[in-house]
Amino acid sequence: MELQQILSLTRKCIDKYQLIDNNDVIAVSCSGGKDSLTLAVALNALKRFYPLHFDVKVVSVDPGFKNMDFNGLKAFFDKEGLEFHVIKTNIAEIVFDIRNESNPCALCSKMRKGAINPYIKSIGCNKIALGHNKDDLIETMLMSLIYEGRINTFKPKSYLDRTQVTAIRPILFIDECDTKGFANKYPLPVLKSNCPADGNTKREYVKELMHRLDDENKGAKKSLFNACMQYLDNNIHN
Repeated sequence: MELQQILSLTRKCIDKYQLIDNNDVIAVSCSGGKDSLTLAVALNALKRFYPLHFDVKVVSVDPGFKNMDFNGLKAFFDKEGLEFHVIKTNIAEIVFDIRNESNPCALCSKMRKGAINPYIKSIGCNKIALGHNKDDLIETMLMSLIYEGRINTFKPKSYLDRTQVTAIRPILFIDECDTKGFANKYPLPVLKSNCPADGNTKREYVKELMHRLDDENKGAKKSLFNACMQYLDNNIHN
């Protein structure tokens, strides 16, 4: 996918859900994966011509896994003219060594939020942009149905009372395969995950299930996405 297409779908989501206000300072939460990198590039390009003024910074949480090197990301963001921050943590040690969590993703996610949300306020940001794509939206809905017995997925915009930060998800209209294609074409310095649980999680299982459903029932993914959109439209103000 070309940058222009990425920008078009990003702006469509931003405009539909009013994700950006004038003079926002937005921190992109960057794991180093294809989605968050695509998001950072898109917002950095969009700010040059968007009718509202906003600024962008990039923040990565270093969980403390061995052999994680953020130098490639720093060089890339320096070239893009983006301010880049790395938050050092011992999340990996706590989750995998001390707690030995059977479901590490939930605790890891909670601890990452606990590290990044207060930090972005200290560098002058009032919003955090998360790189959840169309597939993530559908997978979260399916996970809620399968494991919780209820219909739910994340909202495009949510205010976090505890930290007084607003979380936004501007690339919800972009397929994961398109962020992958964009990352290869641009090219983006995708950082390989060193997490021991990578590829062996409930989300990964649901991702594979969604692809099987779409392979066996053409158009299933589109129908699931439309159901997510209807859910959001009905619940966006709740």
